[in-house]
Amino acid sequence: MPMAHGESGGGALLEISDLRAGIEDKQILKGIDLSINPGEIHAIMGRNGSGKTTAANIIMGHPDFEVESGRVLLSGEDLLELETWERAREGVFLSFQYPQAVPGLQVGNFLRKSVASIRGEEAAKGADFRNELNEAMDTLNIPRSFLSRYVNDGFSGGEKKRFEILQLLLLKPRLAILDETDSGLDIDGIKTVAAGVNAAVRGTESAALIITHYSRILEHVKPDKVHVLIDGRIVISGGPELATELEENGYDWIEERAEAEVVA
Repeated sequence: MPMAHGESGGGALLEISDLRAGIEDKQILKGIDLSINPGEIHAIMGRNGSGKTTAANIIMGHPDFEVESGRVLLSGEDLLELETWERAREGVFLSFQYPQAVPGLQVGNFLRKSVASIRGEEAAKGADFRNELNEAMDTLNIPRSFLSRYVNDGFSGGEKKRFEILQLLLLKPRLAILDETDSGLDIDGIKTVAAGVNAAVRGTESAALIITHYSRILEHVKPDKVHVLIDGRIVISGGPELATELEENGYDWIEERAEAEVVA
């Protein structure tokens, strides 16, 4: 029986088993296994083309990708049986790498409508909503004038990323997937985004999956686990120190080890 929104049940929040998927007859994910508990932050690292963004799109339900086999469970409920909008309602959030501009729609109205859609009309009303909004904007160093601007219209790269994390803080999803959220940010921007991610997950029943090339944001988020994806497979998992090792030594040593294991 599926659990109610917000329940953890004491087990894994996200459970991915032997996930194989691709696009246009090309297999990209070749048997992914991943388990994330409530309150945890995990990271998937890998080179371009390793399958990181594909994994994010599959979890969220992008229609261009086809799942061949496997399971993706959120608190025991099979996400693969749900439409994209239903996954959002169940508490899955994807931060886009390149969010689209929506001229004519003000940020404040967009946020209120988004919260009403995901958390219910009452959550988007009155002083409680305003207090939540102000607290989230303070966490991300976003000025109040931001609310009257149009969604992503003329935003800098850093403003787009802050806006994505602002949505995360207000929507309070059970699972946040952050795809290259640190790309194009300076160190202050990375620290601010990391503070938002930590505020959204640490000490809660939610979890986050950060997809990134680099260890910079992980220095401030301190993930519970780091997974390295090579050619559609997770070939090694470890703690935050694995991200540091990748930053210092690159991926070659892991690729060589993975190739040796395949041959063996």
